[in-house]
Amino acid sequence: MALDNRLEIKLLQKLILTPQLQQAIKLLQMPQLELSPFLTNELMENPFLEETAEEGAFPEEEGGAAAAESTLEKAEAEGGTETHDFDETEAPLEKLMSLSESDDYFEERGFDGRDLGYFNPGTVAQTSFENFVSKEGDLQEHLHWQLRLSTVPAGLLGAAEAVIGNIDENGYLRATDADIAEIAGCTAEEAGLAVKLVHGFDPTGVGARDLKECLILQLERLGLGGSLAQSLIVSNLQDLEKKRYNQLAKQYNCTLDEILGAVRVIEKLEPKPGRNYSSSQPVYITPDVYIVKTAGEFQVVLNDEGMPKLRLSHFYKKLVSQRNNLPKEEKHFIDDKLRQAVWLLKSLDQRNKTIYRVAESILKFQREFFEKGRMYLKPLNLRDMATELSLHESTISRATASKYLACDHGLFSLKFFFSSGVQGSDGKVSSTSVKDMIKKMISEEDQKNPLSDQEIVALCKAGGIEIARRTVAKYRKELCIAPQNQRKRFD
Repeated sequence: MALDNRLEIKLLQKLILTPQLQQAIKLLQMPQLELSPFLTNELMENPFLEETAEEGAFPEEEGGAAAAESTLEKAEAEGGTETHDFDETEAPLEKLMSLSESDDYFEERGFDGRDLGYFNPGTVAQTSFENFVSKEGDLQEHLHWQLRLSTVPAGLLGAAEAVIGNIDENGYLRATDADIAEIAGCTAEEAGLAVKLVHGFDPTGVGARDLKECLILQLERLGLGGSLAQSLIVSNLQDLEKKRYNQLAKQYNCTLDEILGAVRVIEKLEPKPGRNYSSSQPVYITPDVYIVKTAGEFQVVLNDEGMPKLRLSHFYKKLVSQRNNLPKEEKHFIDDKLRQAVWLLKSLDQRNKTIYRVAESILKFQREFFEKGRMYLKPLNLRDMATELSLHESTISRATASKYLACDHGLFSLKFFFSSGVQGSDGKVSSTSVKDMIKKMISEEDQKNPLSDQEIVALCKAGGIEIARRTVAKYRKELCIAPQNQRKRFD
């Protein structure tokens, strides 16, 4: 078959992710904590955006998405025409120059705060130490402090600092003697001595390379080196984890009480000696949606607290009508920034509407949950909600990703309300409700005679829920609940 080049025309339908659509998708899947700094950054970079004042402060201004789109349509329709919607008696160039001169004035005088209300050249601000919060010391600082108080030979000081520098936040040493010797420029023997030096620091067990060494260091500090507890740690950690106490009693030719006594000692040891010195800050969850009950009816309220409220800048909206008097580069800059501002406002408005509709749909499907609690959660999947809202499943998934809902029963991820179903006597029951039921059963069990998975199946069946044993085991693992033999207590 001959090969040749030719031209032909084809009509194709293709889905293309335009910049506007990409931005809308990005905003939709952003949680509250990410959206706020993103909008603040856009506010700083785009001169067409400004933050609105309190409601009612600008009654003549309508800077929302609709007004922004109207401004863009006017600019695109009138292109190179003269100014519009302004007083014709004022010359555009003179007005533009007067506005730019006032900006130059504030730029010159505002850099040191003189015209911003907080600069007083006649006084010197007195700093109060009560306004400062001391930083909590982490594990590294605590170990360096002890090193400075210790009498250390000059040859070991650098090696000891290298040891401390390779200890992680849990207190474990993540380097070999050879690594430390290479870092500090010393011998492997000196590196080993530096490690032993750090082993004597507080907290006990710091500088160990694994769990066994960490626990043994703590036993030696307690004067229990060579005891039954140390032997169990060295040789039988897995047996201790699975609570094979009778087997261990036979192995060590001792009584069960002696094994249990050693186990109680081991249970009081700290597997992560550095955790009390952790400097990590807690991450607080900010709900994106509130479900509140007012006058007997539930209402959906979007959380906009701390979010910058954006609109088109009043000054730059005027500048759009005068852009034909500007150089070509400045005109393109204004058009581009105006278009970006309009896209952002429209995408933000669309995001809020989508999340609101999703929250309304969750309230509709899970009304019994909001009225009575977790046990009344119903099975729900993305397809059901997508059909209800006439949206794609991927849109629902993005709208619920990393977002939280607060109601009278607590704070929940939006994904929490989507779960599979388990067959019950009154129809399907949410798997989340079944997990709560299993968790409650285990929390109320006799710890000396814990429930087996088969016994949990029987109790669920008595409660009208048909469930397989392997499903109980699966849910138990998801709840991080140990199996029956590991939950049993011998004392």
